[in-house]
Amino acid sequence: MGPHTHLPVTLSVNGSRFPLLIEPRRTLLDALRHDLALTGTKKVCDAGDCGACTVIVDGRAVYACLLLAVDCDDRDITTIEGLAKGNALDPVQEAFIQHDAFQCGFCTSGQIMSLRALLDANPEPSDDQILRAVTGNLCRCGAYLNILKAGRLAADMQRQAAADV
Repeated sequence: MGPHTHLPVTLSVNGSRFPLLIEPRRTLLDALRHDLALTGTKKVCDAGDCGACTVIVDGRAVYACLLLAVDCDDRDITTIEGLAKGNALDPVQEAFIQHDAFQCGFCTSGQIMSLRALLDANPEPSDDQILRAVTGNLCRCGAYLNILKAGRLAADMQRQAAADV
């Protein structure tokens, strides 16, 4: 493969399929931001240290900066842009607003995606599980207590919504 080789990849993002030609070394983060213009996934450290680029791939929270786009061919990817349903925010997004769990916003999408992945896997997490879910997400503003409160509220809101159905 030469330096200008591009491989065909179909990224399945937020319920839509996007056929792309991608350089083998392009990260999922760069493909989302540059090729698909989904800029809610933040590029901060670009080294897997901060969690701002967290997305959900096949049900698991992952750092998009550490995953190659070619390795995501036909995998189910969810970004922050895919959480709201029309005008209705995801319970995690709503809980972040209610608990003022963000300041500058750089970590927010990653924090929300980590908590969404947790609640998808475990709708009734313990406080320790909520803490563990966001351990890989750094917040430079120090909103950790409100982030944890938002995680608990989101779990409660999701459980109540399921009970109302």
